[in-house]
Formats: sequence, structure tokens, C-alpha cells
Amino acid sequence: MADKIAARGHRVLVVDDEPQMLTIVSFALQTHGFDTVTAPDAERAWEIIAEGGIDLIVLDIMLPGESGLDVCRRLRDQHGTPVLLLTARDEQEDRLIGLEAGADDYLVKPFHPRELALRAAGILHRATRTEPRTFVAVRDLRIGILSMTVTLRGMRLSLSTTEYAMLLCLARHAGQVMSWRELVRQVWGSEPIAGDRQVVRTVIYRLRGRLGASPGDQGYVVTVRGAGYLMPAE
Repeated sequence: MADKIAARGHRVLVVDDEPQMLTIVSFALQTHGFDTVTAPDAERAWEIIAEGGIDLIVLDIMLPGESGLDVCRRLRDQHGTPVLLLTARDEQEDRLIGLEAGADDYLVKPFHPRELALRAAGILHRATRTEPRTFVAVRDLRIGILSMTVTLRGMRLSLSTTEYAMLLCLARHAGQVMSWRELVRQVWGSEPIAGDRQVVRTVIYRLRGRLGASPGDQGYVVTVRGAGYLMPAE
């Protein structure tokens, strides 16, 4: 079953202050073909990140010193490495806070080892997939498919993997209204559940901020009341 996850060659940094959890998470990922390296706190994590070669970070929210959310925010400002957050609390508000901090996905402890591996693989798939076209352009917005870069009026934007995937999805369907359910299926590759509607709203809100929309101005992403979201083609 591991080969179906297609994890070979990907190196994951696992950050957790509980030695037992480090062992559990690392074993779950290694069983499905990932290479792992571990850190007990943010300080050691930054040392490993600085060395390079990390494809994904599995990050516990509750860390001594600098919290997982703080690490996530710094990563989003300084690096493009995808982040999967781990937490012991199953609260929608916590998930939204994690996404607002720039995380690409969120998993609640305890979890099934295969779910962890599937979510990790899903993030990496979105981050590394390639297609024949090299970019999608909508007005002054240019989205690189192979490079995963986004520029607006020639200025490069810093987006999380999830923000990038959401923007690319909307750009590919420019002029077409996309429901929140369709966006969940295409961006996360999963069947939508009720709580995902607010998650989509949060990502859209963050995207508008990245694209420089002013308060009351929806800019490149328009909300169509009762239907979904639209990126105007012109």
C-alpha cells in the first residue's frame, strides 16, 4: 500500500516536544516511504530548516518556547516549505487559526498512521505536481504551474501551498462560479464536510489580503451570494 502514497524521496521534518509522539509520527511516515528527521523544539527545527532539503514539516502546535503557530507564521514569511499542523484539540476555531497562520493542513491527535501519510502525500502532491502548461494568466495576475510562483502586476507574492492551490483553481475556472464544495474537492482532493465551508472562507479571506484587496473590495476573488466564488475573467 505504501507505493500508492508515492512518498519515496521526500524528506519530512517532525517537530514535537513529546519523545513518544516523535517516534509515532516518524514511524507512521517511514512505514509509507518517507524519510524523516526530528526536532524537539523550534530552536532545533530552525537549525534543520537552515540546512535545507526539507520537503514538508509536520509541526505540533504546543511547543516549548516558540509555539508551532509562531513557527508556521515565520515559515510562511521566509520559506515556501509546506506545513502540516498537529494538535490535541478538535476545535474548528483551532483549525482556522492554523490555516490563518499559513498551514497547509491540520490533523487532530490521535490519528490513524495511514491518514497522516495520506495527508502528507496530498500536500506534497499539490506542491510538486506539474502540467504541460507553464502558467495561467488572468488580467495582471500570472500563476506559474511548474514554478509555483505568483506575480501580480510584476510583483511576486508569497503564498502558502493551500493559498496557491486555491488561487490556481479559481484562475483555471476564471469567469465560472465555484461552490465551496467544488473547491474542497479540487484543492484538498477530499469529499467536503460541513466545517470545510468556513475553512474555504478563511483561505479566500487570506488570499484577498495577499492580493491587496482593500476592505469592502473583493478584487480578484468575488463572492457570489448563495453560490460560491468567482474570479472574473476580465
